[in-house]
Amino acid sequence: MEKKQKNNQNRKNKIALKGGIYSLLVTGIVLAILVAVNVFVSILPSNLTKYDMSSTKLYSITSNTKAVVNSLKKDIKIYWVVQADKEDDVIENLLAKYESLSKHIKVVKKNPDVYPTFTENYTSEEVPNNSLIVECGDKSRYISYEDIYVTQADATGYGQNASFDGEGAITSAIDYVVSEELPKIYLLEGHGEQELPETFRKQIERENMETESFSLLNEDSVPEDADVILVYAPTSDISEKEQELLAEYAKNGGKMMVAAGPTEEGNLTNLYGLLAEYGVEPAEGIVVEEDREHFAFQQPYILLPDLQESPVTNPLIEENYYAILPIAQGLRVKNQDGQVTELLTTSETAYSKKAGYDLEMYEKEEGDEEGPFALAVSIDAGNDGQIVWFSSSLFLEDMYNSYSSGANLDMGMNALSSLIGEREAVSIRSKSLNYNYLTIDESTASLLKTVMIGVFPLAFVVTGIVVVVRRRRRNEKG
Repeated sequence: MEKKQKNNQNRKNKIALKGGIYSLLVTGIVLAILVAVNVFVSILPSNLTKYDMSSTKLYSITSNTKAVVNSLKKDIKIYWVVQADKEDDVIENLLAKYESLSKHIKVVKKNPDVYPTFTENYTSEEVPNNSLIVECGDKSRYISYEDIYVTQADATGYGQNASFDGEGAITSAIDYVVSEELPKIYLLEGHGEQELPETFRKQIERENMETESFSLLNEDSVPEDADVILVYAPTSDISEKEQELLAEYAKNGGKMMVAAGPTEEGNLTNLYGLLAEYGVEPAEGIVVEEDREHFAFQQPYILLPDLQESPVTNPLIEENYYAILPIAQGLRVKNQDGQVTELLTTSETAYSKKAGYDLEMYEKEEGDEEGPFALAVSIDAGNDGQIVWFSSSLFLEDMYNSYSSGANLDMGMNALSSLIGEREAVSIRSKSLNYNYLTIDESTASLLKTVMIGVFPLAFVVTGIVVVVRRRRRNEKG
């Protein structure tokens, strides 16, 4: 009997031993697989192993940039002016993505301590650390670190908005250095036109559009090399001759963008006369909204118009942005044959105060013209001619652009892009930095790697051994 019990016990021990060896073997195999996977992942390019979870896609490349980069046929060098161990991680990650997108792009580090005079060939400015120089052949563009991380006052004037504009700046620079000819915008002058707002002007430059002022008072035609004629915020009317020249220009395939609202003195009769041929008539006075959902800051003349579908407004509609139009003139569209597209419209309860700048009350009075109105239109002038018209002179001003979170600027640039054609690719919105995100230093990262790769697998092995030993002891007692 004792011999039989002893044999049974030995059999149980052998089974337990085999089970323990099997568990250890499986544990070893799993551990080996984990180590192999970690080693394999560590040698993969960062663009394949990192996922952008930031709300503004700070670490991602937009489709607009991919369109520009994928069309490259010339070699581009991006010089990264940075001291050793002072590299900006976000910029480094962004540059790596550009390199991975095209064989035509090469990033070259230039340490100013090693090459102190290198930047003098490209700019006379003092070059901050982490600045960039984009070069193709004999053309180049300098991008200051201050143009990558942009800080602007917010709409209240008491705070600041920080944004990362690295992608927009780099892609614009690439587009500039590879372009043989740049679109040219002529600014009409001679009628008290206001200077272009700083933000609008800088965006035009960044999107590689050249500007030049001109007058039609002593000319018989629009400049032949004009891609777009821009009429911005005139305070007095154009002449009948100018009206005829501009009308002829549009009919013959010319492109025009007009931002002209009510004036404090007189009317822009001849300028707005350009619209009459297309069945668009201006209302007298200033548009006032009765619907509280269609005006801002408790000012019924600071309008929040409805956006209608069009190439100019669709990007704003898709991103749920809203334009702000202060002091606007109402437009009535009587031509319904598709030649005129309404871009911005008022509510049904809007009306036009005939008193204009002299208005003393917002309530509707006798003589005020009932709405609704269009506040911006796009006109097909025939022969590929096009006119985009905004009935406010102030909507591109920096203050109102800030109030709209940049939507006004986007809309204005969308209008210019639609007129010029094929320029959408370089219009890239900066990415807000006004949010909290998790960052860890190198020592913390090393600790996490040790825990994930070493401690966890080791704990798994130890746990397996403990389980085997306990089972064996339990079987021996049994």
